[in-house]
Amino acid sequence: MFAPIVVLTRTAVGTPRFTKLRGKAIALHSKAITNFCNQVGIERTQRQNWIRLARDNGKRLGLLA
Repeated sequence: MFAPIVVLTRTAVGTPRFTKLRGKAIALHSKAITNFCNQVGIERTQRQNWIRLARDNGKRLGLLA
């Protein structure tokens, strides 16, 4: 679904810069999940499962192409 956009972006900015930007985006997303879980009182193992689910969904949607 998003794979063409991801591939075009990687081509436009270059693989090293794209990898760095993607890593920052993943870190921000994980941090947002962690902050939400801390505010709501969700335990660490459930948070880790949600982060894994987000990663798997990203792969399925083509965000990690």
